[in-house]
Amino acid sequence: MANDLMNRFDVDPFFDRMARHFFSPSRFDNDYADFGNLKTDINETDKDYTLKVDVPGIDKQNIHLAYQNDTLSLNINQEQSSEQKDENGRVIASERSHGVMSRSYTLPGVDRDHISASVNDGVLNVTLPKVTESDEHDGHIEIE
Repeated sequence: MANDLMNRFDVDPFFDRMARHFFSPSRFDNDYADFGNLKTDINETDKDYTLKVDVPGIDKQNIHLAYQNDTLSLNINQEQSSEQKDENGRVIASERSHGVMSRSYTLPGVDRDHISASVNDGVLNVTLPKVTESDEHDGHIEIE
């Protein structure tokens, strides 16, 4: 039914949107073009895991990290608005967008009390140190 209504007015939402972005891309459109792709690099050493996640244009207060049951969860909730005015200061276009993205990474054996994270130049850096087993915690029980 929706397609019939759109066809009645010669409007195809997919091609209309694509043409609008192609012929008049705005900075607003470009900021959200890759929002759905959280490109991630994960490196593992004997001591830790390190993650680098591309988060360009995302404010750190909109990034939420949690580690539970051997899983690191990353949630991003970003809102943005854009307003264009003519030479007299009248608003001719006003756009709003809301994006939500989540990813989970299974990373076992992490010392959750020493996880650190920072955002620098549009890259989220997370270091997850592994739990170390020392000789005194090898499961052996001394008998007195």
